[in-house]
Amino acid sequence: MSWLLLLAAGLVEVVWSQSIKPTDGFTRPGPTALCVLLGALSVYLLSRAMRDLPAGLAYAMFTGVGTVGAIALGAVLRHESLGAGRAAALALIVAGLVLARLTAAD
Repeated sequence: MSWLLLLAAGLVEVVWSQSIKPTDGFTRPGPTALCVLLGALSVYLLSRAMRDLPAGLAYAMFTGVGTVGAIALGAVLRHESLGAGRAAALALIVAGLVLARLTAAD
């Protein structure tokens, strides 16, 4: 269950990362409220996952999922550049996440 909570936290973080820009520097109340809510939800889910998972591992997985998801969504939704170097970096992060999960003691 902790791993599912951690995955959910990472996915919410991805959505949160995309909710920042529409706040226009936190000057738009609706988007700002959504952004704050998503940020709080992602940290709440992370804290629940950390009840059973080591903090370092959980946080590394959380930020890794968030990083990969944010860059991927930025490329798809905002047409941000995804060159060979960035794609290679993402592949390394994904490989690191998989290795961390496979070697984690449950």
